[in-house]
Amino acid sequence: MKVQAEVRQLKEGGYVVIDDEPCEIVSISVSKSGKHGAAKARIEAIGLFDGQKRSIVQPVTAKVYVPIVERKRAQVLSVVGDVAQLMDLETYETFELQIPEELKDKIEPGKEIVYIESLGKRKIVER
Repeated sequence: MKVQAEVRQLKEGGYVVIDDEPCEIVSISVSKSGKHGAAKARIEAIGLFDGQKRSIVQPVTAKVYVPIVERKRAQVLSVVGDVAQLMDLETYETFELQIPEELKDKIEPGKEIVYIESLGKRKIVER
């Protein structure tokens, strides 16, 4: 799910869709409007799921997509290698996710974890 918003409404720490990838905004710099044109905004962002840096330059009146990022809780059912089988605590849906390198020692069966979901992708995050 994603909604439309004007570039001028975006804030640092918020989210934006760049190249069909949900990204967290790191910085926004706005140039002054010129003699014949509108002010432009340069948005620097980092992908939520791939960690890549992306940037776009748009007029402040342009419309961009803002992803709806949901934080959800799940219980770890089992861990095989670096893949965890999880059960969502609201819908009871089971699925598997890759365990991030920095959380490998903290995830074990029976524990609760937090994951984010946006645009059909999921990722385990720290609380």
